[in-house]
Amino acid sequence: MDVQVADVERWDGELQVLQAQLGHYFARSEPRQRAIRYLRGLLSDVPRKNGWQLAEQAGEATPDGMQRLLNSAVWNADAVRDGLHHYVQDHFTDPDAVLVIDETGFLKKGTQSAGVKRQYSGTAGRIENCQIGVFLAYASAKGHLLIDRELYLPKEWAENADRRVEAAIPDAVPFQTKPELARRMLERAFAAGLACAWVTGDTVYGNDRRLRLWLEERQQPFVLAVSKNEALWRGFEQRSAEALATEIPAEGWQQRRAGDGAKGPRLYDWGLVALPRFQQRHDVCHALLVRRSLSNPDELAYYVVFAPAGVTLQTLVQVAGQRWKVEECFEMGKQEVGLDDYEVRHWHGWYRHMTLAMWALAFLTLVRAEALPAATKKANFSVGDGALVGG
Repeated sequence: MDVQVADVERWDGELQVLQAQLGHYFARSEPRQRAIRYLRGLLSDVPRKNGWQLAEQAGEATPDGMQRLLNSAVWNADAVRDGLHHYVQDHFTDPDAVLVIDETGFLKKGTQSAGVKRQYSGTAGRIENCQIGVFLAYASAKGHLLIDRELYLPKEWAENADRRVEAAIPDAVPFQTKPELARRMLERAFAAGLACAWVTGDTVYGNDRRLRLWLEERQQPFVLAVSKNEALWRGFEQRSAEALATEIPAEGWQQRRAGDGAKGPRLYDWGLVALPRFQQRHDVCHALLVRRSLSNPDELAYYVVFAPAGVTLQTLVQVAGQRWKVEECFEMGKQEVGLDDYEVRHWHGWYRHMTLAMWALAFLTLVRAEALPAATKKANFSVGDGALVGG
């Protein structure tokens, strides 16, 4: 059973509970009530969730109130985000969950929106005038949803005092790389006590050795994508991921399913190369996981693994496959709860819209999860068994 945005009113009781929980983060009644109307508008079936249409959905003659909610009303978007973490604990927590790091682009016109510039957008697949948001997703057997967000501030923005003032960027916000933003969000998720077994992300984050080392120091298992020329330590030597992959023998490749896509099961060949350290611990596994296309054997993808000793190949493949869950979050967020429909230029307006949109997405994910049979949930999220790595 699929649940559409237009069907959400069937779960009005659950929505009332969410509204009561969200209301705790607004001291004054006016922004509290408008935030609830904003959230309901994001969950409605209006075609575009901008200020005008959300205002009309709420029965307001102008978008002034909705714009005031995002621009000047007194409320703390970070506190509301922390409330979302509690919501995840209440409804989605899973000890096998995977935290997924990724980014998405928001196409913009002009030069005044905070952080906007001509930069590569994976969403568009090319360089566009856009903002880039770095997000953290929580993928579990109970559903996958966005739980945190950071707006990437390019260096030319961070170093331009006039542009910072015009976009209301706080003085305390420095230039930070995308992996540094990812680490901030991971720190918050860990501090909130969100249960998770793994972290995964694409090459932007996997290529950052400092992020990998930080996760290792925390004893946090991960499967992070890296580029083919990423230099990896094996004992006393460093070799590129591409060079290490050539050591996988023909019999070392195993076909495995990394979840399902729009066109059916995502089937690939997978191989492993052990990356023992100079002082290797017996309770952990360091390895390079390699994915090979079935239709084009020259098409390879690479992942650095830090995992408990004895981890199965199937588990590593399933964790790598959770990377696609965040793409589904972006797609559903943009298509159904207006993640990219905002019309704000200021720094805090972006964070406020994103936070409320993430709450809307979380609620929609919850009602969809409750409508699914248990067998379907298990099939959609599996960290399965298989042969032991190296076995």
